Amino acid sequence: MRIHIINGPNLNLLGRRNPEFYGKQSFPELMNKVQKYAQKIGLEIDCFQSNHEGALIDDIHAHLDQIDGLIINPGALTHYSYALRDALEILEIPIIEVHLSNIQARDDFRHVSVISPVCTGTISGLGMKGYYLALNFFSPIT
Repeated sequence: MRIHIINGPNLNLLGRRNPEFYGKQSFPELMNKVQKYAQKIGLEIDCFQSNHEGALIDDIHAHLDQIDGLIINPGALTHYSYALRDALEILEIPIIEVHLSNIQARDDFRHVSVISPVCTGTISGLGMKGYYLALNFFSPIT
């Protein structure tokens, strides 16, 4: 199975930005561990990160009919990007929304995800393990 992972705004600054919510691990370290885990459970993955909403939408469009599943951490776009939501809604594959922090335990404006209704499932608040759990959903082994 080919799984695409999309990470949104500011996730490139993991390890530097609010480590109490997002941990101390850098984005490259996180994605390297996710890549190794995916290989271990029999998945082929590729990853994309952008701080720009349009680039994320273009990336989704570029992967139409090329992937078996999508994992997305939309960052702050979670709460207001109807354009990103609409791009995801086009996909006819399972989509798992992942958040490192528990968005329900944070600022009130973070409690609502406009992305969740078009996703198969959401994993929130489990740190990097959220990516592992999302990969497990797609794994032929687990």
